[in-house]
Amino acid sequence: MNNRDLTFSIIVPVYNRPAETEELLESLTRQTGKDFEIIIVEDGSGLKSDEVVNRYKDELNIKYFFKPNSGPGLSRNYGFERAEGNYCIFLDSDCVLPPHYFETVQSILKDNYVDAFGGPDRAHKNFTKLQKAIDYSMTSFFTTGGIRGGSEKLDKFYPRSFNMGYSREVFEKTKGFSKMRFGEDIDMSIRILKNGFKTALIKEAYVYHKRRTNLRQFFKQVYNSGIARINLYKRHPRSLKLVHFAPAFFTIGIIILLVLSVTVSIYFVVPVILHIILLFFDATLKNKNLIIGLLSVVTSYIQLFSYGVGFIVAAWKQVIMRKGEFSAFNKDFYK
Repeated sequence: MNNRDLTFSIIVPVYNRPAETEELLESLTRQTGKDFEIIIVEDGSGLKSDEVVNRYKDELNIKYFFKPNSGPGLSRNYGFERAEGNYCIFLDSDCVLPPHYFETVQSILKDNYVDAFGGPDRAHKNFTKLQKAIDYSMTSFFTTGGIRGGSEKLDKFYPRSFNMGYSREVFEKTKGFSKMRFGEDIDMSIRILKNGFKTALIKEAYVYHKRRTNLRQFFKQVYNSGIARINLYKRHPRSLKLVHFAPAFFTIGIIILLVLSVTVSIYFVVPVILHIILLFFDATLKNKNLIIGLLSVVTSYIQLFSYGVGFIVAAWKQVIMRKGEFSAFNKDFYK
């Protein structure tokens, strides 16, 4: 593809999130570069975003489609099939973009073209303390942040669908996202690489990712991610690396230490206390807030335990008991 001929479409699958969709669209009106179309794919929502979209039709080049529910992956494909651009950017509806986002992506792809890219996520200064704590637990090196798609240090980079893009050539060769309900973005990235395409992390193309707004929803989201890792292993055995076992090892290790601290010696709880202190001080320093530091300890343990338990349960049912693809904790497929 000639880098100068790039045309862009932004595709957003939506499910029962008109308020978040409005925040995303508002951030798109503030982009320093606006040479893109927007495609909103309403995935069978009961709480629709059509009125929100209509309010922005005078400010943005935007199209709205409603379809039966199928999950975000197939909804992204639906959007791509109706896109005019030859390079599509996928965003989750709970993301807000900094003003430079699109201009950054456009500039970097034109100067150093890659077939697919991904960008990291951050917490906005206006997020609640809980949202900032959840963001810490999802991006910190001391949890699983190094293997989530925001870093290239621990594993080959795989773009994640909350903030990724790829060319029409990629779509035509891979046929887009699979029918997987969870882990479909990693599955997509694996197939992109297997087909000989090049991926890259664009660190400057970050988004503000609101994520779940309460601990129960956060638990479900990360539990499903643990399941997804085993689902991916069943499809792509070589995709499972030692680092992906870390939350499961952590979960088992913490349980063993707590049991030993009660049955053998209280000193077995010392490593747990030290880890809690480490999380607290790191999160407090990064956010400059003691309350966020305390909340980050809670969200980090929820993140590690829920992922670890999802991973262990799915491994038992699929790998040891040899059952089919393990279904997720709940029916909410949107992260």
